[in-house]
Formats: sequence, structure tokens, C-alpha cells
Amino acid sequence: MKLTVLGCAGSFPTADSPASSYLLEHEGQRIVLDMGNGSIGNLQRHVDLDQPDAISAVLLSHGHLDHCADLGSLYVIRAYHPSTRFGRLRVFGPVGVAQRMAALYGSSVAALEASFEFIEFTGGPEIVGPFTVTTCAARHPVPSVSIRVATPGGSMVYSGDTGPNEELITLAVDVDLAVFEASFVGDDNPPDLHLTGAAAGEHARLAGARKLLLTHLVRWNDDEDVLAEAASAFDGPIQLARPGLTLDI
Repeated sequence: MKLTVLGCAGSFPTADSPASSYLLEHEGQRIVLDMGNGSIGNLQRHVDLDQPDAISAVLLSHGHLDHCADLGSLYVIRAYHPSTRFGRLRVFGPVGVAQRMAALYGSSVAALEASFEFIEFTGGPEIVGPFTVTTCAARHPVPSVSIRVATPGGSMVYSGDTGPNEELITLAVDVDLAVFEASFVGDDNPPDLHLTGAAAGEHARLAGARKLLLTHLVRWNDDEDVLAEAASAFDGPIQLARPGLTLDI
């Protein structure tokens, strides 16, 4: 399984990175985890969206703009493309995902459902081609999930946005790659909102993750401080996410 970081900026796109989005590829099939604002441009560097089967599904962790806004752009491509070959693409998300995306796009659920098949996560497992997807509830102000994706050869867990929680640790037990957000540094972290660098490292350590990728990096934080916090709690390999970074899982 191959992971490509399309965007990793926390809360809003920066001059250097779109907001959250990740491409997973295995056995010729592709799924996209989150489509934050600005990410569809980088997606097109790796995937030919003129092809109806370019991606097999989109998995949304929650309905904040920095995680789902560019699904609207994908809708435009699929709904208005000159080709008539586009079927309905599966879009997984938390409870209310269809209503949230319709409100964001300024349309009706029925209109979007001409191009998308919305599926609410139930915890799993969901089978998407060669990928097995399971989820747990995340701690965030809107309905949110953390997502585990596995193939016979490897596994990864994407935290999405979440405050510290035992459910994420359980979901990530023995995972090959933990893709954990690290939006805060130090002790000033509001409850049930985000992880700090230290909390990301602690969650990865308690889960027994083999490698940690820190993401959702907020512009006004020093990335090296985030990395140092995580390394104080997790002694395995750690990287900072960057657009274009690819990892084999």
C-alpha cells in the first residue's frame, strides 16, 4: 500500500500546502482520505480525474472545510464532465455526511447523489476493493471519525481531527503507520479538539505503532517543536508530513 500526502496544513491551506488529504494506492486501486480545501489540485498531479474509475472511494473524517471542501470540486468534475461514463462514486463519512456536503455545496442531497453514493460509517469493516476500512469515533466538535485502512501487506490509521482518546489507541494497535494530527504544542490544548505533538507520540507509543507521521501542522507552530514533542513520547521512526511525500506501508 502506498500513501501520498496531498495536503497536510492544519485548519487552513498555507502557501506551501493544501489542507488535509491523502491518497492510498494498492493493486491498481486508489482511495482518498479527506479532501481539504486546495487538495484537488495536488490530487490531479497523481490521478487522472478524467477517468471514471480513477478513484474507488473518498473517505471523509468529518465535515470541517479543511477536510472536505474539495469534494465539491470533485462533484463538478464528475457531474459536468463531457463524458457520460461517470457513475456514482462512494463517499464514506460520519453521520450526516450527505446533508453536510449538500449544505456546503449549496445544493440538495438528491442533486449530489446523482454523482455520489453517500455511506455513513458504522465502525466497519467496510470493503473497498483491496482495502479494509474500520473506524472509531473521534473527539471533535462535529461528528468525526478516525480511520484505519488495511491490506494484507500493511495497515495505517489516520486520526483525522481529535482530542486525546482511548478509542484511537485501540484502533491503531500494532499499526504499521500512524498518521496522527499534531495541531498544538505545550499545555494550552482545549479539550476534545486536537492532539499536541506529545499526545500524538503518546498515542502512537501506547498503540504499538511502528512508525509515526505527524500531520495537520498549523502554520504558527514551529514544526521542529512539534517533532521534538512527539519524539519525547515515541521512540520509533517519526516524520513530518509534507505535500508530495510518499511512503510504502
